Amino acid sequence: MLDDIVLFVHIVQQGGLSQAGEYLSLPAATVTRRLQRLESRLGQKLLHRSARQCTLTQQGQVYYQSYANLVEQFEQTRYQLNQQKEQLSGKLKVLAPLNICHGFLKPMWLSFCKKYPDIQLELILSNQLDDIIKNQADLALRIGPQADSLLQQKKLAEADSILVASPEYLTNAAKLIEPNDLKHHRLIGTTLRNKWPLTNTQSRATYTHMCRFKSIYNDTGFVKYQVADHQGIGLLPRFEIINELQTKELVRVLPLWQSLPREIYAIWPSGRLLSKKAVCLKDYMHNFISEQLPNC
Repeated sequence: MLDDIVLFVHIVQQGGLSQAGEYLSLPAATVTRRLQRLESRLGQKLLHRSARQCTLTQQGQVYYQSYANLVEQFEQTRYQLNQQKEQLSGKLKVLAPLNICHGFLKPMWLSFCKKYPDIQLELILSNQLDDIIKNQADLALRIGPQADSLLQQKKLAEADSILVASPEYLTNAAKLIEPNDLKHHRLIGTTLRNKWPLTNTQSRATYTHMCRFKSIYNDTGFVKYQVADHQGIGLLPRFEIINELQTKELVRVLPLWQSLPREIYAIWPSGRLLSKKAVCLKDYMHNFISEQLPNC
C-alpha cells in the first residue's frame, strides 16, 4: 500500500497518470491499476480523471497533503542511502576471528584503514561465531565454510595446518622421523579435535594420530604461545604462524606431513547486495591473503 501511496503522490505532482508513468518508468496500465487498487483499499475516490486532466477530489486533497511531505522525505533518504552505498565512505561493520586478526591479518587491517580513510571501519573481534544478521554487520570473516542457508560466502584462500616446534624443544627431544614417533613427544592441542589427520604430500599416504595432550586450549593462539615456549609440538594453521616461521622461532617437524587445509571465507547475509565499500574490503582481503600465503 505504501508504494501505491507514493505513486498517487507522483501522479498529482506530475500532473497526470501518463506523466507519472513516464517519470517512474511504469506502463500506463500499471499506473491506472495501482491507483484503482489504492482507491479500493481506502474506499475513497482520490482523483477525478478525464481524457485530458486529473484533479483531486476532496478526499484526495486530504491524502495528498498528509503524505506528500512524507514521500519526499522518504525518497530523499532513500537517495542519500543509495549514494552512500555506492561510495567508499561511511560505516563498515565487520566480524572477524580474534587470533588471525591480531597476527596474520594485522597489517591488512592497518593498510586498509590507511588507504581508505573515509571508510569508518568497525571491526568486532571474537573467536565466537557471532550472528552476522543479529549484529547488523556488513561482512564477516570466517575460518571454514558456513552451513547457514541465510548466508552467502566467498572462499578467499586456504592454508594447510602443519606440525611445528621450537628449535630448543627439538634439541633434547626424542627422534621424530615418522608420524608414529609423535607418541614419544609432548603435544599441545585444542578442544576442537583430539586426533590429528595427516597426509604425506609426496606419497599421499595418510595417518591419523590419536593425541594425548600435555595441555589443551580452546584457543589456537595459546597453543602457539606454549609451543614457542619450548614445551612441545603443535598442529597449527600456517597462516597463524607465518611470522614465527620466518623468524625461525618455530620450525616445521615432519615436513612431508600436513593436515587438512583451513579455508578462509568472507560471508554476508543472503539476499543483500554488498555495498561498494564492503565489496572493496572483500577484494582487499582476498588480494592480501593470496599474496601472503604462497610465500609463508
